[in-house]
Amino acid sequence: MASPAAASLQQHLLFGGGDLPTASWKRAVSSRRRRCCLRREAAISCVQTEEKTRRTTVKNGADSLDICRVLNGMWQTSGGWGQIDRDDSVEAMLRYADAGLSTFDMADHYGPAEDLYGIFINRVRRERPPELLAEVRGLTKWVPPPVKMTSSYVRQNIDISRKRMDVASLDMLQFHWWDYSNSGYLDALKHLTDLKGEGKIKTLALTNFDTERLQIILENEIPIVSNQVQHSIVDMRPQQRMAELCQFTGVKLITSVFFLCDCLSDQRYGTVMGGLLSEKFLDTNVSIPFAGPPLNTPSLQKYKRMVDAWGGWKLFQVLLRTLKKVASKHGVSIPTVAVKYILDQTSVAGSMVGVRLGLAEHIQDTNAVFSLVLDEEDVSSIAEVSRKGRNLLDVIGDCGDEYRA
Repeated sequence: MASPAAASLQQHLLFGGGDLPTASWKRAVSSRRRRCCLRREAAISCVQTEEKTRRTTVKNGADSLDICRVLNGMWQTSGGWGQIDRDDSVEAMLRYADAGLSTFDMADHYGPAEDLYGIFINRVRRERPPELLAEVRGLTKWVPPPVKMTSSYVRQNIDISRKRMDVASLDMLQFHWWDYSNSGYLDALKHLTDLKGEGKIKTLALTNFDTERLQIILENEIPIVSNQVQHSIVDMRPQQRMAELCQFTGVKLITSVFFLCDCLSDQRYGTVMGGLLSEKFLDTNVSIPFAGPPLNTPSLQKYKRMVDAWGGWKLFQVLLRTLKKVASKHGVSIPTVAVKYILDQTSVAGSMVGVRLGLAEHIQDTNAVFSLVLDEEDVSSIAEVSRKGRNLLDVIGDCGDEYRA
């Protein structure tokens, strides 16, 4: 039975309200972590992350995976961001890996992303030293339709990804589920856990799950290491209920950053909001037709709606000017500051930066994240503007609710 302090935390996480029972909560967390490390039957497993400058290791029990803290997001291969050339894309992936950006995030529905990774990893095996091969990671997602989650169905779909990516074991399988009223997600995750036991998956993770469901999953002893969520200076929802649960359990957050840095064609999404958090949109008015940069990608249109929900374009310009001041001070770009600010948030293990493979590259800009140190003045000035907007937890709901409205 949960301790009173743990029960109080559970109520706070799920329903909000009241102050956290700080002293007793810390004792409960410490006690719970000792129990979960010592006893396999504990409801929530012990998870730890070893923080380093460029790479981090997410762990849950015996499961562990080290990844680059800035991940290459391959969403753009799904269409809507330009024509994809297979050979050019693979060459670009090799350049990213050679530059130390060796973790790639994809999904079963991102067009040819998994196939491109399979070609890429074979090139690495043949043409690169073993040291680089040892650092390359391929993280994929499985987003099944709402059908019965049988063992054979789950196995069949995971085998498809393994074949496409040309790997015996998936480094990380990130699971998404559309309808919480259908509890089949627990069946799917239990079958995925079995496949992990067979060596077909190294680590299990989630994508766009809310706090309540993450807790339910952990209490069902599913060894989750991370949850991928939308997180930006405008959208700080993950730092509320989700971060509290992550601190309590050790599960880490991977944030969708997706910034595609090209001074002439800045098409970014996630932590830099589809490219809105960039110099390209500084001192512009997109409400006047043809007066500013076009919102011509699905991501730009999506995150413009997020800006409207947060506080509108006028307040967003205040944020951009603040970020520009910080960026100029450190000799970096606005997106670099935006990514670093989120990487420094509680429980964040990594952030994804979207890549337009074969079309535009941002290797130098991305690597600048690792040397950037935001001082107290920088952080305070950014946080001050962020807080002036609406709390999107109240407007939209918890993490992932924007996909289930």
